[in-house]
Amino acid sequence: MTNDQKDPLFVLVKSLSKSEKRQFKVYVGRLGVNSDSKFLALFNHIDKSELLDEELIVAKGIVKKQQVSNLKAHLYKQILISLRLSPVHQNIRSQIREQLDFATILYHKGLYKQSLKILDKAKNLAKENEENNIAYEIVELEKIIETQYITRSINTRADELTIEAKELSMKNVLTSRLSNLSLQLYGLMLKSGYVRNDKEHIEITDYFESKLPKYDWNMLGFREKLWLYKAHLWYSFIVQDFLSCYKYSKKWVDLFYENPKMILINPVFFLRGNHYLLESLYLIQDKTQLKTTLSKFEHTIASNEFPNDDNIEVLSFQFVYNNKLNVHFLEGTFDEGEYLVSEILEKIKIYKNRLDDHHIMVLYYKIGCLYFGMGNHKKCIEYLAKIIHNKSLKMREDLMCFSRVLSLVSHYEAGMDYHLDTQLKETYRFLIKMNDLHAVQKEMIKFLKNLGDIFPHQIKDEFRKLHATLKQYEHHPYEKRAFLYLDILSWLESNIQGIPVGDIIKEKSKKLTR
Repeated sequence: MTNDQKDPLFVLVKSLSKSEKRQFKVYVGRLGVNSDSKFLALFNHIDKSELLDEELIVAKGIVKKQQVSNLKAHLYKQILISLRLSPVHQNIRSQIREQLDFATILYHKGLYKQSLKILDKAKNLAKENEENNIAYEIVELEKIIETQYITRSINTRADELTIEAKELSMKNVLTSRLSNLSLQLYGLMLKSGYVRNDKEHIEITDYFESKLPKYDWNMLGFREKLWLYKAHLWYSFIVQDFLSCYKYSKKWVDLFYENPKMILINPVFFLRGNHYLLESLYLIQDKTQLKTTLSKFEHTIASNEFPNDDNIEVLSFQFVYNNKLNVHFLEGTFDEGEYLVSEILEKIKIYKNRLDDHHIMVLYYKIGCLYFGMGNHKKCIEYLAKIIHNKSLKMREDLMCFSRVLSLVSHYEAGMDYHLDTQLKETYRFLIKMNDLHAVQKEMIKFLKNLGDIFPHQIKDEFRKLHATLKQYEHHPYEKRAFLYLDILSWLESNIQGIPVGDIIKEKSKKLTR
């Protein structure tokens, strides 16, 4: 038995649409000899199966046991070839690459003039769409051909190609350095999280400034600007400068709207830029712009002109629903947002083979927060338990941390505090181990730990004391993020005033004039 959830061939076959399956069979049947081929029989078997059982494949006589691995590899390759030939998967990049391949074939046949003609058209197309890496490859092939086929009508040809190659090389080097910096910063955030003190702030700032390449703004094209904004955005996230996050994510998205054809060529970057912009608006609590930007984003991706494939479909789902939940969190309209839960769970089921654990757990946490805001603490605990008991969640320990703290609070609220001591110890051990025990979490743990010694008539006074203690961290540069994951202050105010937490947040939302 093979683990079908991880088997690349099984996942690939199950990801195919009806039209893609039909096209594959047409592709295979282009020669009569393939109509009864073993790999087509294997394809049909996997297509109709809910599980990938290699023993059953052998038992059905599709292939011998020792040939299963080779047949699976061959089928995988044939499916990819079929997909590459599909117009749905064609884009500017693949079209340019195809022209480069044609030109290379003509060059090897000694048809230099024909090759150069195709290369010239491909190069212009590449430069128009800022595909500078491919453009550089084309120029390099042109240089090779020119050494064997001299176009005497243009005596400056060699100089022109040399200058062109140098300019493209400089652009590619700058793009590479900026993309490297962006990736390194993203990796640092996943590994170490956000800065916790001034020392870490200085270290990451020195690192960023030392790695940021010097550039002439007037020489920057679309791609160089895109990677520059990305690098600044990740730096801003790490140092928790949320206004700068908004600034650079806005520049990122505006760059696409200023160059609309780039939306069609780089739809994934467009989607991600909008997601970070929406997240930044949530972090700075600008509910008006958040709703307006989300509406514009949904309208854009729903248009017939916007590209659509499996990857875009999954990313659009994640980004739209994450931010729809954020709107309800900012406005305190938790009950009105409950309808999203069934839609999210249905989408998770549909995309289960294309969603990783991390993104599913983020959605579970937000659903847990939604139920917490509704006062349905048992449902909240149910979704948080999915995160707490997930052994494969390696990244985003902060998500695990806040899930545990919120679970403790929910157990208390639900009156399920008979195992609170054990949970407190487990949570405290976890926080110590991850070396991320912030002041807000320390105070929450201390408060919950002492609940058993507090008389009922004293509880409101203790809530007030904790509120006063935590209030001082609300705008602290390294502690404020805790209140964005978990609105502890509103929960405390809810208990002090004896009204639902949703009502508290609604009142606060009215004061957010932005």
